[in-house]
Amino acid sequence: MAAKVQQRYNAIKDFQGDFVQTYEGGVLRTKTTERGTVAIKRPGRMRFTYTKPERKEFVSDGKRLYTHLVADKQVIVSPAPDPSEGGIPALFLAGQSDLARDYVATFTPLPGAAPGLTTLKLVPKKPHADYDSLGIGIDPNTYQIQFLTALDKQGGRSSFSFSNLKENRGLSDKDFEFRIPRGVDVVTNGTRSQ
Repeated sequence: MAAKVQQRYNAIKDFQGDFVQTYEGGVLRTKTTERGTVAIKRPGRMRFTYTKPERKEFVSDGKRLYTHLVADKQVIVSPAPDPSEGGIPALFLAGQSDLARDYVATFTPLPGAAPGLTTLKLVPKKPHADYDSLGIGIDPNTYQIQFLTALDKQGGRSSFSFSNLKENRGLSDKDFEFRIPRGVDVVTNGTRSQ
C-alpha cells in the first residue's frame, strides 16, 4: 500500500487545497485547532498559510524555510529541512522522502482520521529527533492522502486533514518565494535584524 501511494505521488508535480490542523497532548495536554490553505510543489517547495485562529505562514522555496508569525511581527529564516533527516512530516508530500524506502508501514487505526480512509502507521527506519511515527489516511479508491499525523517524542499528536485537493495545477516557483514584509523582526540562525 505504501509503495502504491508513493507511486501515485511520484506522478504529482504539485497540489493545493485546504487543511485543518489539530494538536493535542504533549507536556501541557492541550488541544488546538487551526485552519488554512496548503500548496506543495515538488521537489521541496511548500506554503502553509494559516488563517484561523491566528494568521501565520510557513514557506519553503527548497533552500530556505520562512516562518512568518504575523501577530508577533517576526520572520524566522532557517535552512530548508534536510530530507535525509526526515524533517517536516509533510516533506514526503513534497517529494523529499519515500514512504516504502524510509518507513516501515503497518495498517493501524489512527485517531482523527475520517471514516472510510485506509490508515497506515509509518515508523521511520532511521530514528528521528522530533517524532516517533507518522500516520497517513488514504482514499482507498484514489490513493490520495487526505490525513497526515505525527506523534512527537513528548506524546503530542499533530494531525492535518486535507480537503478540496487539486493536483497538477502548474504552480509556479514564484508561488513559493517569500517576501519579507516591512517592519518585522527577522531572525536568522539565532541573529536578529530589522
